[in-house]
Amino acid sequence: MTAFLVIGVVGLALLLVSLVVGDLLDGLLDGLFHSLEWLTGDWFSSAAVGGFVSAFGFGGAIVDGAGGPRPLAVGVGVVAGLGFGWFAMWLTRLLRTGRSDEAPSPRDAVGLDATVVTAIPADGFGIVRVILGGHTTQYNARAEQAVELGTPVHVTGVLSPTAVTVAPVWRELS
Repeated sequence: MTAFLVIGVVGLALLLVSLVVGDLLDGLLDGLFHSLEWLTGDWFSSAAVGGFVSAFGFGGAIVDGAGGPRPLAVGVGVVAGLGFGWFAMWLTRLLRTGRSDEAPSPRDAVGLDATVVTAIPADGFGIVRVILGGHTTQYNARAEQAVELGTPVHVTGVLSPTAVTVAPVWRELS
């Protein structure tokens, strides 16, 4: 059981180190296995190796501590290691290929509702406030007709990086 626990602790230490200097370790693994390209990248990332080693060690320790035979402990450790290694690989790939959030742009506001915070004159600009991706954003706004302060409007187009066109929201007749 002690051997399995040591293996598990070594795997946790590798996971911890991969969190701190993961890119350096992954570069080292890429350098060691550069002739075998299928082994590089997400398959042998330091997080995947650490997940496999720690789950192998702790899975084997659980079976060994419960009185199971050593071959069963190794088998359970391998299955647990493969499962955790796959999960770490999947999570690493998800984080690496995930889309980064960009700053909201006026294009993203088209089609959203807004509120007029500075009245929009018929021949000029006012200001509207839009909630865009959880962020409150203000844009200069122009409308075909004058729009009063506090009026709900709909963003209909983009004039520039800082200005949009709006139209009053239709209200149902009651």
